[in-house]
Amino acid sequence: MLLVPDWNRHGVHARIANPYLLKLEESVFIKALRTAGEDKMDMYAQEAKRKGIYTYDAAWTIYGMNWSVRRDSKFRLAVGSFIEEYRNMVEIVQLEDETGKFQVDPKLSFDHPYPATKIMFIPDKESAKPDLMATTSDNLRIWQIHEDKVELKSLLNNRQNRDYCSPLTSFDWNEFDMRRLGTSSIDTTCTIWDIERGIVDTQLIAHDKEVHDIAWGGIGVFASVSADGSVRVFDLRDKQHSTIIYESPQPGTPLLRLGWNKDDPRFMATILMDSSKVVILDIRYPTVPVSELQRHQACVNAIAWAPHSACHICTAGDDSQALIWDMSAKPVDGGLDPILAYTAGGEVNQVQWSASHSDWVAIAFGNKLQVLRV
Repeated sequence: MLLVPDWNRHGVHARIANPYLLKLEESVFIKALRTAGEDKMDMYAQEAKRKGIYTYDAAWTIYGMNWSVRRDSKFRLAVGSFIEEYRNMVEIVQLEDETGKFQVDPKLSFDHPYPATKIMFIPDKESAKPDLMATTSDNLRIWQIHEDKVELKSLLNNRQNRDYCSPLTSFDWNEFDMRRLGTSSIDTTCTIWDIERGIVDTQLIAHDKEVHDIAWGGIGVFASVSADGSVRVFDLRDKQHSTIIYESPQPGTPLLRLGWNKDDPRFMATILMDSSKVVILDIRYPTVPVSELQRHQACVNAIAWAPHSACHICTAGDDSQALIWDMSAKPVDGGLDPILAYTAGGEVNQVQWSASHSDWVAIAFGNKLQVLRV
């Protein structure tokens, strides 16, 4: 079980209270204080490294957050602000493994219209393609990351009325065909983009109400969840039909998030609005959950399947808990118990599992990004 670091805050005070320091010249005294503070920060960093918990404090509440997938960019993440104004921010941060400290290059921070509902790096582990990142809000934006800047590569929208845009709630980048990216919108549609040509491949009316999330399960198969309470699967070879995999037991209860198990695409996970449980689905047996994870004490906000294992999933919620579950474990009376638990310093609204370094999970709560070794 992971534990929150219990920082010992007495070292600096003990040094400052040392009577010998009072005899130093003022400049030396100030230098001593600065050194004490630096020593203390180094101690924090060393303690964090020992426990495998690293924290970045942003200047604003964090909402969008994700890992870089490139193997040559270990511990690189992007975080986006949640500010109730037009002007928001996205930062690319880098955790230095040796020092245990996050580095932020101002040249790799940029303004973003409205809060980014999702941020994702191109799923290119081997760095064969340009270093790209996508964000959604009012439009889909593709950004190219250079050593000294981030530039907008393309702004994509498919609306006919230029005076109105339907906000995009989420998206997913197809790791099997990286030119394909699917977005979900409050206008009930899912749109599949060819980002290399900058054109719409397919647009489908996916649900009866707003679409909240989308996930790829193969090269031409994706699923979505909606305010209409359903999980639907679409095959691009047959665009006229979809399969309803699950519907909320209480009619009209929205489904908020969807995670498709990339290691075993038979399984999905979804969460209901204001619900403390996570529903696990097997697409071979539609409508009936194969499991329900019910150990959170408040509503669940985020889910992330392990990229390296077919049976592990991380969930996080308003109870400040990030829980890791082993779906292959035998349930005890009353349901499955998590195998790992971490208590954060606030309500957790995001969780992402690193695809290229699978022993690391990132969570976001308040203005903090935390990277945890699991």
